[in-house]
Amino acid sequence: MLLEQERRDVCLAARAIAAGAGAAPGESGTVSVRNGDLVVVTPHGVALDQLQPADCPVMSLDDRVLEGRRDPAAEATLHIAVHRLAFEHERDVFAVVNAFTADTVAVSSVLAELPPIHHRAAALGGAVTVTPYTTYGTGEIADHAVKALKGRDAALLADHGGLALGRSLDHALENLRLLDWLSAAYLRARRIGEPRVLSEDELARIRERDTYGWAGPDIL
Repeated sequence: MLLEQERRDVCLAARAIAAGAGAAPGESGTVSVRNGDLVVVTPHGVALDQLQPADCPVMSLDDRVLEGRRDPAAEATLHIAVHRLAFEHERDVFAVVNAFTADTVAVSSVLAELPPIHHRAAALGGAVTVTPYTTYGTGEIADHAVKALKGRDAALLADHGGLALGRSLDHALENLRLLDWLSAAYLRARRIGEPRVLSEDELARIRERDTYGWAGPDIL
């Protein structure tokens, strides 16, 4: 079986998404991981918490299905587009996850951009772009997502949910959880008033500070 370990890893990541708070029931997202020029993606028609490794298709970067007993998920087009770009530009991205959580869907249905109101937003690249609404599973939504992810490790797909990248599936899941948390924090802050937004200069200083441990530049 091609990429057997990657298929197992995709199933574990899919179950983690399904078990998360606020996740939609059933097919609540799509998971993929790349090894070289091959990609394992979650299949169509199976709940994320019911996946088995043999269910997961293996695809090439030119959208061909090479192995797997089920068809790819509808958002495989989006995932392959992101992986193809990462491969061509040698970007350190090997995993892509998208999920329909209540908070990311809520934010993506209202805002044009999720502003950075906490320093952890710097880890995703700062403000998170919300793509224009398009039907899921289309080349159009894939094109919008690729543009929104330029210089970013996350995006919000309008009226759809969150999308995150990572060096590994664990890293991509961490970024997805961070995106979900930032969305929830913003929604909670708006109940009180207009949140303060960190500037680009402040985000740049945060990124610099992140390179140090406890004894950062302000201490010496």
